[in-house]
Amino acid sequence: MFENLKAQPADKILALMQAFREDPRDDKIDLGVGVYKTALGVTPVMRAIKTAEHQLWEQQTTKAYVGLVGDPAFSDAMINLILSDAVPRETVGAAATPGGTGAVRQAFELIRMANPDARVFVSDPTWPNHISILNYLGMETVTYRYFDSETRGVDFNGMIEDLKGARAGDVVLLHGCCHNPTGANLNLVEWQAVIDLMNERGLIPMIDIAYQGFGDGLEADAAATRLVASSVPECLIAASCSKNFGVYRERTGLLMAVSQDASQRALNQGTLAFLNRQNFSFPPDHGARLVTMILNDDALRADWAAELEEVRLSMLGSAPVAGRRITAPDRVRPLWVPGTASRHVLASGHHARDGREIAGGTWDLHGRRQPDEHRRIECANRADFGQGDC
Repeated sequence: MFENLKAQPADKILALMQAFREDPRDDKIDLGVGVYKTALGVTPVMRAIKTAEHQLWEQQTTKAYVGLVGDPAFSDAMINLILSDAVPRETVGAAATPGGTGAVRQAFELIRMANPDARVFVSDPTWPNHISILNYLGMETVTYRYFDSETRGVDFNGMIEDLKGARAGDVVLLHGCCHNPTGANLNLVEWQAVIDLMNERGLIPMIDIAYQGFGDGLEADAAATRLVASSVPECLIAASCSKNFGVYRERTGLLMAVSQDASQRALNQGTLAFLNRQNFSFPPDHGARLVTMILNDDALRADWAAELEEVRLSMLGSAPVAGRRITAPDRVRPLWVPGTASRHVLASGHHARDGREIAGGTWDLHGRRQPDEHRRIECANRADFGQGDC
C-alpha cells in the first residue's frame, strides 16, 4: 500500500523554518512562521495565561472529555469577545476546534456538506493554507483581486468587479482584520459595500479572524466582523486564540455559524458537533479553558488586554525604521523601507512591524539596538506575499 503514496510538496513556511535552523551563520534572518517574538527571539507566555494556568493546576480535578463542541463557556466567552452584542447569542452555533486552522477546515467541510457546488472566492493573495485545504477537499477556488502592488493598499474596485462574478450560494472568504499576508485592510465604508454586494448576489461570507487585538485594538479589530454578522442572513466565522493569547501550541480555535433565523441554530450546532466527531471527536480543552478563565475574570482580562495592547503598540510604534520611528500615518499602508531584509513593511497587525533588522543592526521593540548575536527579524515580515503563517 505505502508504495502507492506520492511525495507531497513541502510546506514553504516549514521548509523556510528548517533552513533557518540549519544555517550556521549568526547574522541570519527568520522570515518564517507567524509567531510573535520579543527582541531576543523569545515567544513569551502571557502573564494572564501563567496566572490562569497556576489556578487551573490547583483547581482542576479531572481530565475527562468535555464535549464534542468543547465547553459551552468557551464558546460564550469567545462569541462575546468577537461579536459582542452585534447579534443575539441564540443565533450563533459554535464549536471549539484545534486552532484557527481547525476552524477553517471545519468551515470548509460544512460548506461542502451544505452546498457541494459552492465556489470559494479567496483574496489574491491569501494565507496559502486556505488554498491548500480547499484543493485537498476538492472544492473549487476562485481568486478575487485584493492587493494593489502600486498603492500597496486594497484594490477595492478590482475586488468588487471580481466578486460580481460570483453566483448565489458561493462563499466569499474574508480576513476579519490584519489581512494575511498583505496587512492591507478594507475600511468600514468598503466593508459595507462588500456586504451590500454579497446580499444583492446571495453570497455567503466566511470570515477568518486570527489577529484580533494586533491591528487597531480589540474592539476596532472586531468591527468589520460584527458588521458582517449583523448585516447578512448567515455567515461563518473562524477564530484563533493562538496569537492574541499566545497559546500557539495549545491549538485553541472556534468556529461560529451565524444565522439571523434563530430556528436554524439547533441544526447548525448539531452539524458542527457531527463534523468535530468525524474529524477529531473532542477538541483540545487546555488552551480553551485558560482563555475562558481569563475572559470571565475581570482582573485576568484586564491584565491580558493590557499586555496585548503593549505588544500591539510596540509593534506599531516603537521600532525605528531607517533612522526614524514609525508613526500613525504609516499604519495605513505598506512601506518601502531601505535597509530591511524584506521589500515591504506591512500595514496591520502581525503583518506589520516587529523588532527587525534595519540599517545594519537589529532594534528591539523599545528602539534599543541589539547585540550582533541577536540579529534577526520577526516572522511577520514576509520575503514575499507567497508566504503566510500557520
